[in-house]
Amino acid sequence: MTRIPLRPLARILEARAKGENPDAIEKENIRQRHEEMRDKARNRAEGRLLVLGAAFVCAFALVGVRMAHIASIEPREPRAAASGSEILAQRSDIVDRNGNVLATNLFTHSLYAQPPIMIDKERAARELVKIFPDLKEERLVKDFTGKRKFLWIKKKISPEQMQAVHDIGDPGLMFGPREMRLYPNGKLAAHILGGASFGREGVHSAEVVGVAGVEKIFDDYLRDPANQGAPLQLSIDLTVQAAMRHVLNGGMQLMQAKGATGIILDAHTGEIIAMTSLPDFDPNNRPRPAVEGSPSDSPLFNRAVQGVYELGSTFKIFTAAQAIEERLVNASTMVDTTGPMTWGRHRIRDFKNYGPQLSVTDVIVKSSNIGTARMAMMIGTPRQQEFMKKLGFFEPTEVELVEGPSAKPLLPKNWSDISTMTISYGHGLSASPLHLAAGYASVLNGGTRITPTILRQEGPQRGERVVSAQTSAILRDMLRQVVDRGTASFGKVEGYSVGGKTGTADKPKETGGGYYKDRVIATFASVFPTDDPKYVVIVTLDEPKTFALGEERRTAGWTAVPVAAELIERTAPLLGVRPQIAPLPEVAITLTSN
Repeated sequence: MTRIPLRPLARILEARAKGENPDAIEKENIRQRHEEMRDKARNRAEGRLLVLGAAFVCAFALVGVRMAHIASIEPREPRAAASGSEILAQRSDIVDRNGNVLATNLFTHSLYAQPPIMIDKERAARELVKIFPDLKEERLVKDFTGKRKFLWIKKKISPEQMQAVHDIGDPGLMFGPREMRLYPNGKLAAHILGGASFGREGVHSAEVVGVAGVEKIFDDYLRDPANQGAPLQLSIDLTVQAAMRHVLNGGMQLMQAKGATGIILDAHTGEIIAMTSLPDFDPNNRPRPAVEGSPSDSPLFNRAVQGVYELGSTFKIFTAAQAIEERLVNASTMVDTTGPMTWGRHRIRDFKNYGPQLSVTDVIVKSSNIGTARMAMMIGTPRQQEFMKKLGFFEPTEVELVEGPSAKPLLPKNWSDISTMTISYGHGLSASPLHLAAGYASVLNGGTRITPTILRQEGPQRGERVVSAQTSAILRDMLRQVVDRGTASFGKVEGYSVGGKTGTADKPKETGGGYYKDRVIATFASVFPTDDPKYVVIVTLDEPKTFALGEERRTAGWTAVPVAAELIERTAPLLGVRPQIAPLPEVAITLTSN
């Protein structure tokens, strides 16, 4: 910038020539320079004020627009900032074979606190304890007044609880959306469904993951967005399941049993129509696993799948099936039942003295251990092992439950001749009731191998053949006679042709080896209708006892059989099996003359 001198030489000389005072020129130039500087400063200040005014106008306009927007939308609770990837909370429903909902999702809220922004921490703790009595006021106050910046209070709360917390009015108490798993039928099918819990959690959502049963084994499918929410359809029938649980619960109490198990299996498709294990639990409030005692005493223990027991005389039908199939005997072949049967230092006895011999049919009907053991010796150890392996008694069942692989049958370490004999009548080899159901279905449905499944099927299984159709028919007739005139006479159901085999096995001791003398596992394995087999029914009672005819009785014929008969009578109509009316005997007509 060019500055004008205050005492320009030309003007000074001109003023001196005229006799004027040169200092006046300097004063005038100073005055003009100050006025020019003042005008520039004013213009600069006015520009700044104009810009600042425009900025204030814009800011107030933005605040006004935001206030109008907030006033026009639904009010929401403040959310805490969450870092990390988004949590996928959506989970597909689980339904029964008819589309009835077994497991679904319920939208609710979680409750958490941010102590740094809480106003009255002591009052908040005091009011929270009133809403949630399980909380401790001292603990809450300690957490609220400590160094914690975030605190979960409740992972799931009801709408009523949410409103009560909202009424406290503390800004540090906040709610997060939650999608929780709901089981509308409570304890019904608890061991099949298993249950779910929260995995990864954030304030905006939580990951719902399966912890047991089908919820865990199908966890990836249920959480897969590619399925577009398509439900997982199981094979069970909700109405049949409800009837089974009701009957088993009543039977368990009546027989004073420690536990009970029931299975209804489609003999051709392998579908599990109903399966119950008692005692059970509510998957909406799944209990913690037991940390002491026997796992089988926990309500979480699935006796139908995880329970591995010696199933007693129910195995005798497998021995008869193999002996008949290999043409070693037929239904009327007489078998030596002279007892006791001695093998080395071992002795095999029957429950009663059945005489010197019985037919193969009567060996099954009267449940002769000696007769069955003699048939087993005709078969031999290698062939018995091969047949039992073919029926699935060497490996866990392939049922789609996460507990399935843990239930591997217990086989003898040294499968000797005496093992062959005892296994033939259900001692020395332990398996689950589901193994037994699959084995019975395989030999009674016409002779094809069945693999149990918990998923809805579209048609019958085409498994390998284990026995011929003719052998299968002979076995069904034997089982029918067991009910008609044998150890399962209490298994008769009016209108239905029921066949089955009882099994009573002494319960092994948990430690020290040996067996209890007054504790048994009582099982009844049955099929109906015997002329056209559709369903296999297994009922197992743990340590049952009842008083009849003046004495205490524990055998399956007195305990498990009546419960199974009641179960068939209740569920057969629900399964669409119509009762058959027995034909009347022919009436002789005599012609006479008038």
